[in-house]
Amino acid sequence: MTRKSGINKRKCDAFFGKQNRQGLALGFGDVRLKTDYSEILPLQAFLGTKFSRNVNLHIPIISSPMDTVTEAKMAIVMAKAGGLGIIHKGLSAADQASAVGKVKHHLSAFISEPICVRENDKVADVLRMKEKKDYGFSSFVVKDGNDQVVGLVTGNDFEFCDNPEERTISDIMSRNVISKLPGTTVEDAYQEMQKNHKKILPIIYHDRILQGIYTWADVKRIVTNDSELYSLGPKGSLLVGASIGVTEADKERAELLALKNVDVFVVDTAHGNSLRVVEMVKYLKLKYPQIDVVAGNISEAGAAKRLANAGVDGLRIGQGPGSICTTRVTAGIGHPQVSAIYECAKAIRDIGLPICADGGIEFSGDITIALAVGAQTVMLGKLLAGTTESPGSVIFRNGKAMKVYRGMGSLGAMLDNQASRERYGQVGNTSDKLVPEGVEAEIPFKGDVYNILFQLIGGLRSGMGYVGAHSLLELQERADFYRISTSGLAESHPHGLEYIKEAPNYPGH
Repeated sequence: MTRKSGINKRKCDAFFGKQNRQGLALGFGDVRLKTDYSEILPLQAFLGTKFSRNVNLHIPIISSPMDTVTEAKMAIVMAKAGGLGIIHKGLSAADQASAVGKVKHHLSAFISEPICVRENDKVADVLRMKEKKDYGFSSFVVKDGNDQVVGLVTGNDFEFCDNPEERTISDIMSRNVISKLPGTTVEDAYQEMQKNHKKILPIIYHDRILQGIYTWADVKRIVTNDSELYSLGPKGSLLVGASIGVTEADKERAELLALKNVDVFVVDTAHGNSLRVVEMVKYLKLKYPQIDVVAGNISEAGAAKRLANAGVDGLRIGQGPGSICTTRVTAGIGHPQVSAIYECAKAIRDIGLPICADGGIEFSGDITIALAVGAQTVMLGKLLAGTTESPGSVIFRNGKAMKVYRGMGSLGAMLDNQASRERYGQVGNTSDKLVPEGVEAEIPFKGDVYNILFQLIGGLRSGMGYVGAHSLLELQERADFYRISTSGLAESHPHGLEYIKEAPNYPGH
């Protein structure tokens, strides 16, 4: 996991110091990492990191909160791959909260609000309820009139009940309930359930009030499945984030998201170094201290310090580097992304605050560079768009499968939802007065996102192997750079060839 660096000086400081003195800011096409002595193979590289102070991940990849990238389907796959998905705010507040709920319930090792029955309920009534609501389970915690747990009823109890219309749940339930106290981890639950051969483990306070239940199928899947490192919260559910804006309506949105147990708020604006962002960060940290807050987007060192002082748990770096973003040419502003990541990371290096590099990443090698200059994670849009899991339908152009990918500052996004207009400070503008800061496009359909992640992670591991870095922290401490010329960039790509066959990690140009 990331931690505060024990050193204030890194190899790359001299390199970026020289560029800064010359008034130069660099993008991904301007630099390449120097190779170094290595004692590791790429597969031995440890990719564990943080998106924010309390959100730990197994891989440093985040899916962007864009309406053509991340809804529930993408967020589920991202978390199961060890990363994180951020549900976009182009959805209504209710629909966004519902999407978060879908992710949290996809892997329900711990259910905080389980369906319970009362001891005086008729057995037949419970069976009818189960059939009507199509419950896929038959075990229920039993409560009395004071909401205290008094028993447990299972499928076997229902099966052998001889007169369900007359008998009550108290007649057939087990009163000898195996339970644990709050604070029980998924691993502890697995051991207890395995020892007692129980498929449900209630978590009960000393006063017999129910906190929730662990379910065997998902507990077992989490604990024994070593081949897939899921991003999980403390209760065994998949991690998920959601983006919000800076208006009064967004405070209501945050309330709905908090009720669905969202793990991290992402305050999502085009200009994160602004009063309303600072105020929203402070509000969220005061109102929901248990939920991390990441804010952006920013690209300057002073902005990083200002948001750090406001209390953020993570930063999002990048203004205008995205493939569908036109902010830099529309507004004439922007800090080339590699230098922006470095300057922001250096500004808060001693604080230990994670930063996410958002935008400009075209190849897996760009991920290595972004992490090497100081980011803990990268946020991807285009590289994850056009997949099975991204929102939208497959369309065909000249016989080729395509999907729509658009910037949240594009005209279409602004026309479709107010959240996009708010993100770019154009709330009151009418449809004929909007000033887009992004474009809409169609990109080739790519298939399942897991295959894309496999290639991206493979490229990152390869880069860490060339540098000799066992971890992402060591990658940052060992990283040094060359500034390359136009011919050096051309030399980096395949050249002097015709009819190049596409590789899975190199679509070509």
